Amino acid sequence: MTVPARPTPPRLAELVFRMLPFADAASPDLPLPRLLRLSLFQVSVGMATVLLNGTLNRVMVVELSTPTWLVALLIAVPLLAAPFRALIGHRSDTHRSVLGWRRVPYIWFGTIMQFGGLAIMPFALLLLEIPERFVLGLVAATVAFLLTGTGFHVTQTAGLSLVTDLAAKDKRPRAVALHYVTLLIGMMFSAFVIGGILADFSATKLVQVIQGCAVLSVILNVTAIWKQEARNPALTKGPEPDQPGFRELWREFVSNGRNARLLIAIGIGAAGFAMQDALLEPYGGEILKLSVGGTTGLTGAWALGSLTGFTLAGAALARGWDPLRLAGTGMVIGINAFLLVLFAGPFSEPVMLYAGALGIGVGLGLFSVGTLMEAMNLAAADGAGLALGAWGSVQATCAGLGIAVGGLLRDGVAALLRSDAPAASMAMRATGYGTVYILEIALLLAGLVAIGPLVSYQRRDPDAPEQQGQPFGLMEFPT
Repeated sequence: MTVPARPTPPRLAELVFRMLPFADAASPDLPLPRLLRLSLFQVSVGMATVLLNGTLNRVMVVELSTPTWLVALLIAVPLLAAPFRALIGHRSDTHRSVLGWRRVPYIWFGTIMQFGGLAIMPFALLLLEIPERFVLGLVAATVAFLLTGTGFHVTQTAGLSLVTDLAAKDKRPRAVALHYVTLLIGMMFSAFVIGGILADFSATKLVQVIQGCAVLSVILNVTAIWKQEARNPALTKGPEPDQPGFRELWREFVSNGRNARLLIAIGIGAAGFAMQDALLEPYGGEILKLSVGGTTGLTGAWALGSLTGFTLAGAALARGWDPLRLAGTGMVIGINAFLLVLFAGPFSEPVMLYAGALGIGVGLGLFSVGTLMEAMNLAAADGAGLALGAWGSVQATCAGLGIAVGGLLRDGVAALLRSDAPAASMAMRATGYGTVYILEIALLLAGLVAIGPLVSYQRRDPDAPEQQGQPFGLMEFPT
């Protein structure tokens, strides 16, 4: 009797890929190894973000004794490039190139700017220690921060546009979530490695670490884009003579009430989530008396929550969730998380603070992926850069402004409480922080008000004209 042949077991590599969390983000045209390689540009962006906003912040204030106000201004310099992400995206949509590439040149030039900024940055920072070279160091540091920030803004805008071009429409939700997970992993890994190397600080180590990051940025980005975008000279022959320019396209984009409302909701939500970025650890240390390790754990809880939020967002979108409903759910979770953080002080409960930090991360992950996915849905094949650039410019600018306003508001309230003002006798030490957290809750509620009718709008016929007298408010958001 002939024994039937057993089916051939799958190869180990195929089995491993199938077990990965984002294996279903791949497609025959964009297999998982290629998709993972493409996401490496997010590791580069995460590494630059950690350097600018985290590591160099501490090094300049503590080891280099740079004035805090100057450090804050330098960190804010990259925000000058954020509002231009929509223009950058539009330029990549209409790029003229005989080689037939639209996105690759912008990722490449963004990489070069990022490399140049990081290459000169350590020397510029060291000049700030020399009084007679302070002005030169300040100018060089400003240029270095601006080049680095502009570089990763250009790289991320064009890179996400390339993801939109390459991923199949039904696979984009998981592809977007995968790229955000990669960004977060890059930030976490960079923070641990760079912080560990610079724990025993020296000027030589500072130069080596920052310039090593510059070289690694080039390696990661070149690896990410290698043979990813197919040459298509028909797309890069340049705009037609009668094709509208950026101003006309932008005016048309924002004149659509739905698009404008979406950008407003993105801006309000981004500011609402970001105002606590520079306050969470000081709040834990000053109000709940947590140790340095304990406050570092708050950042770890936030990062874990963000990773969880990104993963849940990808899974929910793959099952057909409405991106705007997902973003609204993230804001609802954020509101409850900020309430936990707010009441952790009066109750002296560190567990509430850790749970709040975890919830803030989860809410931010759902909100970020949901709004980005909605922007990708708005993006036509020939206009992906404009829509994604608009998302990036509003999100980054409002988040940066939110961080600045949060710090100023906390310090302003603290100054008021230390004064002889009548209100000072009624306040506690936590009032400065509490004021910021209450404002964040109010902003997230306002974001729900803005995004709610958009969810309702999607349930109607998209071709039907918008009805007059439509309700405006939280009742339109189906929670």
